[in-house]
Amino acid sequence: NSSGADGGDTPPLPSPPDKGDNASNCDCRAWDYGIRAGLVQNVVSKWDLVCDNAWKVHIAKFSLLVGLIFGYLITGCIADWVGRRPVLLFSIIFILIFGLTVALSVNVTMFSTLRFFEGFCLAGIILTLYALRIELCPPGKRFMITMVASFVAMAGQFLMPGLAALCRDWQVLQALIICPFLLMLLYWSIFPESLRWLMATQQFESAKRLILHFTQKNRMNPEGDIKGVIPELEKELSRRPKKVCIVKVVGTRNLWKNIVVLCVNSLTGYGIHHCFARSMMGHEVKVPLLENFYADYYTTASIALVSCLAMCVVVRFLGRRGGLLLFMILTALASLLQLGLLNLIGKYSQHPDSGMSDSVKDKFSIAFSIVGMFASHAVGSLSVFFCAEITPTVIRCVMGDTPGDAGFSEIKDESLAPGWCGINQRQLCLWLWTHQLRGS
Repeated sequence: NSSGADGGDTPPLPSPPDKGDNASNCDCRAWDYGIRAGLVQNVVSKWDLVCDNAWKVHIAKFSLLVGLIFGYLITGCIADWVGRRPVLLFSIIFILIFGLTVALSVNVTMFSTLRFFEGFCLAGIILTLYALRIELCPPGKRFMITMVASFVAMAGQFLMPGLAALCRDWQVLQALIICPFLLMLLYWSIFPESLRWLMATQQFESAKRLILHFTQKNRMNPEGDIKGVIPELEKELSRRPKKVCIVKVVGTRNLWKNIVVLCVNSLTGYGIHHCFARSMMGHEVKVPLLENFYADYYTTASIALVSCLAMCVVVRFLGRRGGLLLFMILTALASLLQLGLLNLIGKYSQHPDSGMSDSVKDKFSIAFSIVGMFASHAVGSLSVFFCAEITPTVIRCVMGDTPGDAGFSEIKDESLAPGWCGINQRQLCLWLWTHQLRGS
């Protein structure tokens, strides 16, 4: 804080806790924030969230994450029940409302509350777009589409500091990053409902209309290219739609175990990624490069970008399981070396004749942290992707940010397919044909 340079009749700020004789001489009238880069004003400087109010900053950051968690769970269940497109539309509308209202917040309580609902709606958008992207593409293109989406997200991550530097104020930045969601309202006319979801939930009337729409758009001949498909589909129109709740996954023999294992892998990957990042940023004082905000930010973003590029190459040659195993081994090695080798170096650095020093230990720590961030990011992403591919279409959205699809040929648990999907031989032929239709 500064020493009242503004003067006037501004009442003095409360003195900090008494830690000596100098505390009684504190006559502060305004806070002076040394913001290094990016925004000139943020929520901390706007509402003086320091000292006794510093805990409100953590609540404001945590509220968005809590909103995302609840959004993934609730909007996922709704999307599996009523469809992907309605959830996408309502999520876009409400994120525009809550996102723009966040920029008009008058206090930190209003800001944190609205951020919760903003994260809730954002989860619905991310989830439904993932499901629609992959359920509308052939199975062989799933991983490619997922990586393209990841690279687009990386592009936004690289652009964010530049937008912050241009906006200078957090309210302007908040409004700027929300306004593009207006263009996403056009997605209602661009993306059709997922044909795989319609077939899996036995909504054959809607599936029939969508198939006819696909044949017209792809300029296919209904009498030749899809001969016999529509009559077979019409025989199933009397069947009632069948919706499924995720709790039924507990009744399967193997699927729920695979899902739990992959979810734990994802939790471990993303969790230890944060630990590696904190370890690398802990050397800011001794490494001048990391003291710069932009260098710090772009280092983390670049590691994630390189990790995505490496995933494309590794999955191409080793497949999903081989790639996941490789990155898990690298993550474990980086973690063990970070714990074991650095402790050994620290032990020998206490001896003057050993040639070891604290600078050597710091360099090794940074190197292992970078390798760990690189590998753990891939572990988390591949675990989620793998989990989605073994998850049936009817409950895919509820699994979280999942970029996959499970055709009937991929369901390994025999007790799952009949109970959840009710597909007989005729419907299975229709399903396989829709794969070919989307491929064309």
